[in-house]
Amino acid sequence: MRIDARSFGYRGRSAHEIMLAGGVVSALRRAVAEGVTWLVAKPALIPALVIAALVLAAAPSPAAADLRLCNNTTRRVSVSLAYTDGETWVSEGWWNLKANACEVLVRGPLAAEFYYLYAMDERGGEWKGKAFMCTRDREFRIIGRADCFARGFDRTGFFEVDTGKEARNWTVQLTDAAQGRTGP
Repeated sequence: MRIDARSFGYRGRSAHEIMLAGGVVSALRRAVAEGVTWLVAKPALIPALVIAALVLAAAPSPAAADLRLCNNTTRRVSVSLAYTDGETWVSEGWWNLKANACEVLVRGPLAAEFYYLYAMDERGGEWKGKAFMCTRDREFRIIGRADCFARGFDRTGFFEVDTGKEARNWTVQLTDAAQGRTGP
């Protein structure tokens, strides 16, 4: 993506005027947020851009606030997630993760203290537990955890993930050693 005055919504202004109007650092922050891979500027602005880039790199970034799952195994895994808002249970799936890959399952600050996961690799190895939720073979989002069979769903044992009362983000690591056991 090429960045010039139009990219920042400043039609008719030079890159120098943009930097003065919005500040070099804020202009770079916006460029980074928009996925900019390179910047076009007047040669006189290059020292200011270098300093701004260093300030931007040194500034603390906001902490991620997600529930992530990392597949630290040698096989692809399929993952389903369950959670409650205190009244209603929801189970959903499937996320398919390649070997040695991570995926965000819940974006943003964690609203619940407990989440429940079930995972299965392509050879039938499982990460399971004793908290039973409704699932199905294809993509799903199911409200409620009671009467799974009567409602046409499978009943699957999920393991509990306690993220703590104050956690904003959490990462669960699946490893080959955990296959066949309850818990992460």
